[in-house]
Amino acid sequence: MRVAIEVDIPSDVQYIDNIVRLVRRQCEDERFSPGLCSLNVTVALTEALSNAILRGNHEDPNKHVRVKVAFSDAEMVVEIADEGAGFDFEHLVIDPTTPENLLREDGRGLFLMRRLMTRVEQFFDRGNVIRLTLLRA
Repeated sequence: MRVAIEVDIPSDVQYIDNIVRLVRRQCEDERFSPGLCSLNVTVALTEALSNAILRGNHEDPNKHVRVKVAFSDAEMVVEIADEGAGFDFEHLVIDPTTPENLLREDGRGLFLMRRLMTRVEQFFDRGNVIRLTLLRA
């Protein structure tokens, strides 16, 4: 894997668009399908960054979010790390399309990430880390 992007941003949602644009551009430069870059990566990364800033770091201006993007010939791997305690990743499998969950506001971002990326994993490394993997189509 070759690391293409490694940035540290403050816990402020105003940084999301720039990071997403940067990663999407790198995805395109690495010759991933334009549809994967513009839809899958854009939506999944936006959701992961929002969760890290709003839920993980609770918009604490003293906390940061780390973003690392790496590529191989077969895949793109994006890691989003916040300084939060994490959450019960394995058991948070809310399907917002079912009638009983239509009005719920939680779980939608993780649902989208799982639908749009090949793999979504969680681990801890000085905070909560979400790893998004996208195989080259």
